Amino acid sequence: MCDELKEQVRKRYAAAAVAVQGTGTGSQTSCCEPSCCSGEAQAEKVDLTGGSYSAGELRELPASATQASLGCGNPVALATLSPGEVVLDLGSGGGIDVLLSARRVAPDGKAYGLDMTDEMLALAHKNQQEVGVENVEFLKGEIEDISLPDEHVDVVISNCVINLSPKKENALREAFRVLKPAGRFAVSDMIFLGQKSKLLPEVVRSVELWSGCVSGALEKDEYEELLAAAGFEGISVEVTHTYGSAAVSAMSGCCGGSEQYADARSTQALREVPLASAFIRAGKPER
Repeated sequence: MCDELKEQVRKRYAAAAVAVQGTGTGSQTSCCEPSCCSGEAQAEKVDLTGGSYSAGELRELPASATQASLGCGNPVALATLSPGEVVLDLGSGGGIDVLLSARRVAPDGKAYGLDMTDEMLALAHKNQQEVGVENVEFLKGEIEDISLPDEHVDVVISNCVINLSPKKENALREAFRVLKPAGRFAVSDMIFLGQKSKLLPEVVRSVELWSGCVSGALEKDEYEELLAAAGFEGISVEVTHTYGSAAVSAMSGCCGGSEQYADARSTQALREVPLASAFIRAGKPER
């Protein structure tokens, strides 16, 4: 099952990268998984970031970097980076957060991006060359097995990726391992504000169609417990956007799915267990 989930995620992000570069079937990434949309169903990309990136930040980046972003916040702003720091972005995609981070830690700092998708890594390298940022290194790999030494980075960031992992406890333990003592964990991610078990299977599927594998999102308390189990302290989960029933009903129409999924039961269930994006902070203890 884990391998199937990873392949599903890989295909979705590969399709997004290809579409952005104009070699796919459309010029925009879709709110759906690639497999759910027919050629006739043209769905617009859903912006889950809620305008988290400033106009100035967006001007720093190639259009292909911002168009390929499938995040739900702005972890670079959350992390409050300083010159000389080393940053790791888990699931770096087209490189939007890596490139922003690299400029903030320059001239002596470095930004790593880790991604498992060849197409996204190719797009990230292209975007890096376009903006001319040199203190960047993109690595191929999975967030559950990070290809960096122990205590190597000052900050771990991520943007709506940890929720996609079928083994989140491994991903969080790896983040803890590569952080230096007193290092910071600062991510944007999706969470459920309540007991996810209350959601009907069709409701989970509706949300998954909307924003892509969000059915893997943790409950807020679960996230805090997994961070503590990995060794983190100073844990906080700050909700930034809650996606109400009206938004879910509208977005679940992606690829013609509204009649199947956006019924009254789905709407009521998502009122009781809302889906939200959040800033999640934690720290690694000092020695």
